[in-house]
Amino acid sequence: MRKHQELRVWQQAMDLVEHIYQITSLFPDDERFGLTSQMRRAAVSIPSNISEGAARGSDKDFIRFLFIARGSLSEIETQVLIAQRLGYIRDVTTAIELIHQVSGLLGGLIRHLQNR
Repeated sequence: MRKHQELRVWQQAMDLVEHIYQITSLFPDDERFGLTSQMRRAAVSIPSNISEGAARGSDKDFIRFLFIARGSLSEIETQVLIAQRLGYIRDVTTAIELIHQVSGLLGGLIRHLQNR
């Protein structure tokens, strides 16, 4: 079993989760079961899928879960931009930077595993 906690991509994804929880805590109460909940679920899904894939027995399975994590990452990027358009977030710089960092790390890990 791979130790997912040692993976830089997992660590960065965890930082992204923390950031998403911080910014969504400022959203209006009427978004609690809407955008807030969806953003938090998508963010949590990223490191969760990385860790689940790392625990699988093969690179093929791991890659599949990394692609799922990448899908959730794309989802959270869209949701951050929606929140900005709705005026819930003024500055999305940190969120977008974290998203791009995780995206780059995910892509690199996927390529590494595919080339083994």
